Amino acid sequence: MNQDLYNAATTNFNLPHDMVQLPTGGVFYKSKKKSIKVGYLTANDENILSNALSNNNTQSFILSLLRNKIYEHDLKPEEMMDSDIEAVLLFLRNTSFGPEYKLSLTDPKTNQRFETSILLDELNIKPGKMEPDKDGCFQTTLPKSGDIIKVKPLTFGEQLELENRENLYPKGRDIPKITWRLEKQIQDVNGNTDKGFISTYVVSLPIADSKFIRSFINENVPSLDLSKSVIAPSGEEVIANITFGVEFFRPFF
Repeated sequence: MNQDLYNAATTNFNLPHDMVQLPTGGVFYKSKKKSIKVGYLTANDENILSNALSNNNTQSFILSLLRNKIYEHDLKPEEMMDSDIEAVLLFLRNTSFGPEYKLSLTDPKTNQRFETSILLDELNIKPGKMEPDKDGCFQTTLPKSGDIIKVKPLTFGEQLELENRENLYPKGRDIPKITWRLEKQIQDVNGNTDKGFISTYVVSLPIADSKFIRSFINENVPSLDLSKSVIAPSGEEVIANITFGVEFFRPFF
């Protein structure tokens, strides 16, 4: 990432921008900002979009783009939740190419492909069921072990770290990505916050409790509803899911 571009994005607030509302309401960040300044895509950003097509590295592409376009001193893309990053990406796409999003789907009745489109500015926010504490953690009781734990959702930066760790893992060996993720998510077990203890704890965590933690976090972190129902030519209902890879900016290409 060009440091000059990053400095410009974080210091030059005279660049054209708008305020983007964060689906999480900023509850997981120190600043507690409910909205952030985001710049519009420019000709200079075409470099990132062009390189993304050849590099085929979605996470790196998204990080580079966000570093360029988020104009905040106290909130970096690596510190953000997925749903807030998705809201920024939606803003960038909608303000550059319009809200219409074209998809190719399969009709479940005829097994034939068909083209359809949805409007990205009609996506709704799914609120969380619980409010996190001041540290951005949720407390819950595990159904199998009965342990009382505190967990937090992973930031975009932590997910990148785990992905890089997976890529460096020896080929042919089972990657312990579930336990790595749990080690980062679990902050407290029955009052014990020691990281060494938590690392040992997750290795023997019942699978029912592991699955519960994933569902629990998903239910309590506000998110964008990225699924839309469309009607196929046969009249059957099809669920279209929106993803945020390079293809999301297809109108550019």
